[in-house]
Amino acid sequence: MADSLHLGAFLQARRARLRPADVGLPVLPGRRRVTGLRREEVAQLAGVSVSYYTRLEQDQPVRASDGVLTALATALRLDEHERAHVRELAARRPRPLRRPPAERADGLTRDLLRSVGHTPALVLGRRADVLAWNAPGHALLAGHLDPAAPDRPADRPNLTRMLFLDPHHRDLYADWDRKARAVVGHLRQVAGRHPEDALLASLVGELSVRCPEFTALWNDHRVRPCEADAYRLRHPLVGELTITQQVLVLARAPGQSLVLVTTEEGSRSADALGLLADHASRPAR
Repeated sequence: MADSLHLGAFLQARRARLRPADVGLPVLPGRRRVTGLRREEVAQLAGVSVSYYTRLEQDQPVRASDGVLTALATALRLDEHERAHVRELAARRPRPLRRPPAERADGLTRDLLRSVGHTPALVLGRRADVLAWNAPGHALLAGHLDPAAPDRPADRPNLTRMLFLDPHHRDLYADWDRKARAVVGHLRQVAGRHPEDALLASLVGELSVRCPEFTALWNDHRVRPCEADAYRLRHPLVGELTITQQVLVLARAPGQSLVLVTTEEGSRSADALGLLADHASRPAR
């Protein structure tokens, strides 16, 4: 994971995404040797020398000031999340990987989870490990798994791993490609903030080895937090429905979030979610 979290790798990926016409540069006749912008074109747009910009892409020991980072972000048409990511990468100092303490959902967080009633909800840790879920959340997203799995740290489901490697969870999303891009964009943002996290590095390494689709998305270097978005599901019990997943950061538990699943009021999807919630509330036989 460390090699893919260097500032140089991100800059290279972002300039490969742009064409001269995208940034107002003239398109000269003849065949270009690169698919995106050349280094000298980025340097020209940012107002820095080509040699300086080349050293940045090669991760040579050179300091990038806030003004230079802002100029590069503007030249590369970065959005607000990518701009923050660039600053995090530029501020990185080499550190050894370390295993972070085990995450847990405390009593107050579990009280919050219970308070949402029949709304499907999950508590996620930094790496998208499921720390807790209510019965509707389990029934909607992982009904094929043991509902008590989040209570066993060694067996906790991880939503990112499930999306790429669990056929049941993968088949749940009718628009899997869009969901996968969103999840990887969020994972890259988290990785940029916590490059020393050994468990996160292990997750990225595992998915990179076992899933070419993950590798392609990871190497694209897109950065995007998961906040709120709608997805179409194909649920084995209630059929097709459209849901909105909203992610609420838990201020008292850094790195943890509460994911709530809602539907449009009065819609067929709302009826389907209600049926699923009723099913989840019945005692197991």
